[in-house]
Amino acid sequence: MTAPVPPALTTVVVVDDSPVQRRFVRGAVEADPDLTVIGEARNGKEAVALVARLRPAAVLMDLDLPVMSGIEAIEQIMAASPTPILVYSAHVAGVESANALEALAAGAVDVLAKPGPDHTGSLDEYAHQLRRRLKVAARIRVITHPRGKLRTQVLAGLPWLQAEPGWAPEPAEVRQGVALIAIGASTGGPQALHTLLKDLPADLTQAVLVVQHMAEGFIPGLVAWLDQLVPLSVLVGGGGRRLMPGTITIAPSGANLLVLDDRLRVLCQPPDAGQFHVPGIDQCFGSIADALGPDAIGVLLTGMGRDGAVGLKAMRDRGAVTLGQDEATSTVYGMPQAAFALDAVERQLPLDQMAPTLLSLVGRAT
Repeated sequence: MTAPVPPALTTVVVVDDSPVQRRFVRGAVEADPDLTVIGEARNGKEAVALVARLRPAAVLMDLDLPVMSGIEAIEQIMAASPTPILVYSAHVAGVESANALEALAAGAVDVLAKPGPDHTGSLDEYAHQLRRRLKVAARIRVITHPRGKLRTQVLAGLPWLQAEPGWAPEPAEVRQGVALIAIGASTGGPQALHTLLKDLPADLTQAVLVVQHMAEGFIPGLVAWLDQLVPLSVLVGGGGRRLMPGTITIAPSGANLLVLDDRLRVLCQPPDAGQFHVPGIDQCFGSIADALGPDAIGVLLTGMGRDGAVGLKAMRDRGAVTLGQDEATSTVYGMPQAAFALDAVERQLPLDQMAPTLLSLVGRAT
C-alpha cells in the first residue's frame, strides 16, 4: 500500500521517455522538501491516465514523446483532468521552439529549456529554477475545456475570459501625442499577448514594445508565433535601433531593453546585479517614464511576482495612462495586483477590453 502524501507537499507527475532524464528530474524536484514526485510517465498516453488517477498539483512534461505527442497529451489532460503543466524542451530553436508555443496555446502554463549536452550553466542553478517554476505552476488556476477546442479558443482570443454580458469600459479620454504602448507580461503572457495584440490594427500609428518573461532561447519562437497570428509585424528588439510605428518589438533575452529618448531609440543593457527577471519590466517602464512622460501608455498583464509595478508607477507619475489586467482574467494575478496596490494602475480591465481601450485612448474607433 502506498503511504498517503502529506497535504502540505506539492505533488508532481514527471513525463519523459528517458529514464535518465526522469531520474535527474526526480532528484532535482525532491531536493525541495515541499515538493514530491508521485508518478512518472514514459509517453503521452501514460501521462493522461496517470494525471487522471493521481490528480497532482502540477505536471512536468517533455514534448517529444512516443505513442502520443506532448501536445495531444496536454489537450487531453486539460479536457479531462485540468492540471497546471510546465513544459520542458530539449531544444529552444526552430521546430521545438514553435512546439513549445503551441503547447502554451494547448493549455500548458509555462515552458522551460531542458539542459542539453552543450549546457554550460550550473545544473544546481537549473534545478533551483525548475523547482521554483513548478511551485509557481502549481498555484495557477486552470479551466476544463473539451478536447480539441482549447487551442482553437486560445487562437481565437480566449473567449471564456470575456467580461460579463452587458459590461462595457468607461469611455477613454483620447490622449494626443501617444507614441508608444508598452506591455509587460510573465506567466500566462503569451496567450494574453495574443488576445490583446490580435485586435490592434495593421495601420496603428503607435509603436508597441513588449517585455515578456520567458526562458532563455524562447523569445524568437514567441516572435515567430505572434507574427503569424496578429496584424502588426512582430520582431525581436536590439540595441541601437528605433521602435517603429505599427510594429511590435519584443525585448530580447539576457538584457534589459531601455528607451533612450522621444525618438524611440533603444539600448540593450546588462541586467542589474541580483536582478531576478531578465529582461526586466521595471527597468523598461522606468526608462519610458523618463523618455516619454505622458506620451506613452503602460499595460501590465498576468504574471507572478512584482516586476513592472514600480516601473508602471513611474510611468503614471510622469503622466502616462496605465492599465492593469484584472484578477478574473489573469492566469496569475501577481504583477497586476502588486501594481494596483502601489497605485500604479489607473484603470483595471478584463483582458478582452485591453485592445478596445487602447484604441480609444489613441483616438481609433473600434
